[in-house]
Amino acid sequence: MIEQPHYIGLEEARQLLAQMGVQLTLRQMQRAAEQDAQGRRKLPFFVDPIERKLKIEKADLISIYLKRQVQAQRNLRPE
Repeated sequence: MIEQPHYIGLEEARQLLAQMGVQLTLRQMQRAAEQDAQGRRKLPFFVDPIERKLKIEKADLISIYLKRQVQAQRNLRPE
């Protein structure tokens, strides 16, 4: 069964990351959601077509952090 997407805003995303031990300010979250000169964002936020606010899919945000953790574990130097 496919899970329904659960979209969250900037503040909810910040709170979710805080629960995971990643403490960020709202300004740091806003910077991660801002587009660079090529129109790309650090995190996959998008503008909700109805509310006109930035949103991100909750599972995507969690997945991004888990992938980075796995990458870090794979890049450990042997002792």
